[in-house]
Amino acid sequence: MKTYRFSVVIEKDKEGYFASCPELQGCYTQGDTYEEALENIKDAVRLHVEDRLGVGEEIPQPESVSLTSLELSI
Repeated sequence: MKTYRFSVVIEKDKEGYFASCPELQGCYTQGDTYEEALENIKDAVRLHVEDRLGVGEEIPQPESVSLTSLELSI
């Protein structure tokens, strides 16, 4: 069993929480609460990785992760 590390972004909006994994294009989910979105993205990432491994694809791993907030006045 190999261990992988992925970045996860969870955003809150008026509909609830949206979670995505930047390293795995198209791997995203949502939830009514932060905790639900986190559990859902864990499942989504697990399934995504299992599918990629099943067809012999490599699993991308981030070299580094940087998170920042940007505020603009336009």
